[in-house]
Amino acid sequence: MRFPGSGIKRHNHCTSRSFMRWLFQPFVQVFGSPATRMKVISFALVGVGNTAVDFGVFILTYKLFGLPIVAANVVAWLVAVSGSYVMNTFVTFHVETGRVLRAKHYISFVASGVLGMVATTTALVVLSLYIHVMAAKLISILVGFAVNFTMSNLVVFRAPKPRT
Repeated sequence: MRFPGSGIKRHNHCTSRSFMRWLFQPFVQVFGSPATRMKVISFALVGVGNTAVDFGVFILTYKLFGLPIVAANVVAWLVAVSGSYVMNTFVTFHVETGRVLRAKHYISFVASGVLGMVATTTALVVLSLYIHVMAAKLISILVGFAVNFTMSNLVVFRAPKPRT
C-alpha cells in the first residue's frame, strides 16, 4: 500500500517512519532551497524583534496606561504584527513585494497571523496535557513560527505568476 501521492510503500514494520516521511515531505521541499533558508532566518530575526515590540507595547499599555489585560494584548499584537508586515515586506520578502506595502498583503498577513495564533494556542493547550506547560509553550512557538512562515511564503508574499 502507498500513502497518497507520496510514492512511499506502507510496511507493517515501518509504518510510522513512512508516515512521518510522507507527512513532512512537503516541508522539506519548501525549506530545502538556500533562498528559502535565508528567508526563514530573516523571518525569524524579524519575529524576535517583533516579539520585543509586542512585549514592550503590552507593558506600556497595561502598566502605564492601565488598559485591561485583553485590550493591552490586542493592541500589542496589532502593533507587533503591523511592524512585522512592514519589516517582512522590506527585508524578508523584498523580491516578491518589490518593497511596496499593499493593503491586500497586510490583510492577508494579519489573517495568517490569526491562523498562527490559533495553531500556537491549540498546540499549547494539547501539549500542556502531556508535558510541562513551559516546554509546551516553547514547542507551540515553533509551531506558530512554522505556520506563520509557511503562510507568508506560500500565500501572503508569494511571487507573482509569470505573464504569458
